[in-house]
Amino acid sequence: MLIKNLVKFTAIAATAVASIQASAADYQVDIKGAHAFINFKIKHLGYSWLTGRFNTFDGQFTWDKDQPNASKINIEIDTASIDSNHAERDKHLRGKDFLNVKDFPKASFVSEKIEFSNATEGTVTGTLTLHGVSKTISFPVEKLGEGKDPWGGYRVGFEGKTTLKLADYGMTYNLGPASTHVELELLVEGIRK
Repeated sequence: MLIKNLVKFTAIAATAVASIQASAADYQVDIKGAHAFINFKIKHLGYSWLTGRFNTFDGQFTWDKDQPNASKINIEIDTASIDSNHAERDKHLRGKDFLNVKDFPKASFVSEKIEFSNATEGTVTGTLTLHGVSKTISFPVEKLGEGKDPWGGYRVGFEGKTTLKLADYGMTYNLGPASTHVELELLVEGIRK
């Protein structure tokens, strides 16, 4: 009787695990439709903001609204695609004083842990590699929504923001005391594969 019940319990547990795994889905960041953005802004002399974005990047994530803390995300950025709407400034940003895209053509973020406190708000922790330096960072993330799209697909979108100290990533060019940190904004809409 004990063995019979143990076998039954094991079968039920295996079915539960399989159904949990089946409900998690893989998503491709919607680069094709330009429904994802990596934006940045940094103070200019303390008087105003200089804004820009990275035009070329890619990424994937897994998501299950019933188990949001099992989610994962990875993003890879082409650093040469930096765009501040000013050609000469972008040339400087790609050079050795900043991104040094010749030696460090890619930046990346790979999540290690995702913790949601409710249905829409959470914290993502992972490794950001930028300018050849890898550091663990944590930042808040908000789920903006999910559901079917008009073309028969299924989508989910998130927003995350963080602030980085440039010197932590080996970028020590003096921009003045008001411009030591850059704010990053990640807006991601994914299409279920």
